[in-house]
Amino acid sequence: MSKSKGRDWPLWEVFVRSQHGLAHKHVGSLHAPDAEMAVANARDVYTRRNEGTGIWVVRASEIVSSSPSDKGPLFEPSNSKVYRHPTFFPMPEEVKNL
Repeated sequence: MSKSKGRDWPLWEVFVRSQHGLAHKHVGSLHAPDAEMAVANARDVYTRRNEGTGIWVVRASEIVSSSPSDKGPLFEPSNSKVYRHPTFFPMPEEVKNL
């Protein structure tokens, strides 16, 4: 029986939530045979100094993203919706430093 080689394992993207953060941030990638091992390896590689409070791992093959060439059609429609811009709303004078 041959052992599985690391290069045959799926690629996982790793996201870590820091001690003082509210969101998980992408920190890197790694190869692992399954999700459980991916979390364990991510802990060992990306949180060595006890800086994380949560780890997400996602198979890279499961991530769907937009293409840079789609930037115009994808984001331009929001330019015509000025009510979504923060400058559309008047700020009361008693609100400072927002």
